[in-house]
Amino acid sequence: MPGLKAVILMLAGWLVAAPALAAPRKAPHWTHGPPDDPAFFPIGVWVQRPDFAEAYRKAGFNVFVGLWHGPTEQQLQQLKRANMLTVCAQNDVGLAHRDDPTIIGWLQQPDEPDNAQGNGQGGFSSFVPPQRMIAQYQKLRAADPTRPVFVNLGEGIANDEWIGHGPSFSPDLYRQYVQCADVLMWDLYPVADLGKKGGGLHDDGQEYLSLIAKGIARLNQWAPGKPVWDHVECTHIHHAKAKATPEQVKAEAWMALVHGSRGLIYFVHEFQPKVNDHALLNDEPMLAAVTEINRQVRELAPVLNTPAEAAGATTVTTADPQLPIDLATHRYKRDTYVFAIGMRNAPTTGSFRVRGAGPGATAEVIGEDRTIRLTDGKFRDDFEPYGVHLYRIHTP
Repeated sequence: MPGLKAVILMLAGWLVAAPALAAPRKAPHWTHGPPDDPAFFPIGVWVQRPDFAEAYRKAGFNVFVGLWHGPTEQQLQQLKRANMLTVCAQNDVGLAHRDDPTIIGWLQQPDEPDNAQGNGQGGFSSFVPPQRMIAQYQKLRAADPTRPVFVNLGEGIANDEWIGHGPSFSPDLYRQYVQCADVLMWDLYPVADLGKKGGGLHDDGQEYLSLIAKGIARLNQWAPGKPVWDHVECTHIHHAKAKATPEQVKAEAWMALVHGSRGLIYFVHEFQPKVNDHALLNDEPMLAAVTEINRQVRELAPVLNTPAEAAGATTVTTADPQLPIDLATHRYKRDTYVFAIGMRNAPTTGSFRVRGAGPGATAEVIGEDRTIRLTDGKFRDDFEPYGVHLYRIHTP
């Protein structure tokens, strides 16, 4: 069964990068890595032509991840003109641009090495052995130790029904795959492209958004300390009938962020009902929704870039334990930020307790034009299915 990105690379083929900030600071470990600016949070788009860089910049994107048959001089010039960054393959052109801040990382190839690979004859062979990917990683690092190496893994990270690996695959191999990169990306599209045993797609994929949290938790367990970047769906992909709603796209993005994703990458291709390698740009309602999600993430970047508080900084309970709410708490300047997400496709009510909230504390519900007054550090709020609420808690 082909990996989704393998199909993309055959049908379209471009990858996406991030808009550079003015004089960004760099992480000391990666002289030419992603900007170490508190105001920068990676928001990427996968496999897009640099011709579209300006359109994606206007929609709040700031990273192109990968470049088809590149990087080429022309591609890098196009991205530079659009003030975009890129994670791309390490070829001769890329290495000739070692001092170019446009390139913030090297992308391992092939994509989704944990999935069955094309055999060059119209069929598919098995997965790429992790030892081969680790050896390639070491060569990439030796050629340029100033940038991180990225790899993108498939949905088998979280979907235990996935059959697309090819023969003889063991889930234990993932503990080796995570050694082949410095930044771990992965993709799973629960609504429009979730595989299951026996082949085919889940028609009830909207029930499976929580797999995003499961995948990030597993990657953090297998590779503690390595940044994880998560993919987000926003098109039909391979499912002619199903597509995530704007509310579900927001839920997928914030579910990833609440559970520790350090970057977002949108998958914008569509193969059903027709092939369109930049379908998001042709979907005005979805583009508007994604633009607003990106605006909010960029606005909250300084908060997201602070370490999350330990468990217990904020607690939440629901009347039905089968309808949990997950959250992350961040302290920024004098305020406490609580980002909360309903983890099931059903409405619920959360009862929150915020440690350290003093008398007169209020919770501004960011982007919703409403405020909730806390009593003894507690407040309640209602959640729609997979509902997202972002709270800024201020004590006068």
